[in-house]
Amino acid sequence: MPKNFDLLTARVGVRVLVDDAPLTPAAPVMWPSMGEYPVYDAGQYRVLTSDENRNARFRAALRHLAGNRTVLDIGTGADVLWARESIAAGARHAIAMEVMDDTCAAASELIAESGLENSITLLKGTSTELTVEPKADVCVAEVIGSVAGAEGAAVVLGDARRRLLNPGGRVVPHRCVTRAAAVSLSAVLGGREPAFGPGAIPLLERIFDWNGAPFDVRLRIRDPDRSAVISTDEPVEVLDFNGDLSSEQEQQVTLTVERPGRVDGVLTWMQMSCLPDEVPLDALRDDTSWASVYFPLFPREVAVEPGDRLQLGFRTTLSDDGLHPDYHLSATLHAGGAALSARFSSLHHGDVLHSHPVYRKLLLPL
Repeated sequence: MPKNFDLLTARVGVRVLVDDAPLTPAAPVMWPSMGEYPVYDAGQYRVLTSDENRNARFRAALRHLAGNRTVLDIGTGADVLWARESIAAGARHAIAMEVMDDTCAAASELIAESGLENSITLLKGTSTELTVEPKADVCVAEVIGSVAGAEGAAVVLGDARRRLLNPGGRVVPHRCVTRAAAVSLSAVLGGREPAFGPGAIPLLERIFDWNGAPFDVRLRIRDPDRSAVISTDEPVEVLDFNGDLSSEQEQQVTLTVERPGRVDGVLTWMQMSCLPDEVPLDALRDDTSWASVYFPLFPREVAVEPGDRLQLGFRTTLSDDGLHPDYHLSATLHAGGAALSARFSSLHHGDVLHSHPVYRKLLLPL
């Protein structure tokens, strides 16, 4: 059975519901969404940089685009990964940007150790506040979240295209889409009672300290049970980084139930293409460090049958930092001859706590 753990953080304590039962390596686990916050530790960073499914796609794009060009690497990280890969792919020069102090220091040391001081220029700061001259020809940035735009990719890469790239410059990745399907959270977790994994406690503490208070974090599901997806899936966020890119958008879709089951929310996951014609990486079905994110809708599970429909509105607006998105969901479930409506807003940060019954179970006041 899940247990409660006291978490004294950000001047306000909360009690976190944690499932600390032994699990198999491939079992579903719930964590807070983390990529959109500056709270990485070394272990989480290694998981991302060792994602070979992702890395192979970025490398292939750089081999196609970087030759004899200047490449801009936004959010280069301690490994200066894509700046170094750009040079290996034949780039004339690479400009690497990093905002976090410790990470930037590690990146600078690695560039010197690798003898790449003349090939890579490291700039400290946020890409939206920095300038480069001359401008770059290619921009590569791994600022894609488990919900594709959650890390601010639309603002960051839209700004890069306008200010930091030459006319006709190309962005990698090429396109990302967030898809959604109807699920119940307990089914996504393999039939277990919803609770955070024990490894989530330190991350929750760092996120809440960064925010200044506990709040309803997005629920990231690693290795979700795919059989929980009982409806069709549809795109609810579309980011065309080399085309018509919008940081605020709204999608209206209909998800049709295909198998009997229960529904209380939607599962979302990201699909990414680094080149226009490639088969997208699919975070739900492929082996990758990206996970899925569950958004709650209804206060309890609703029984559904094939042919029932969930009409879903998925609206993206920018948070008050002008960079990271807030997501607003509205839904009407047509099941059993009745219609049940719900709304839910997932904010990037703030003081909204217990906006849905699931959070009143996961994050209890002390």
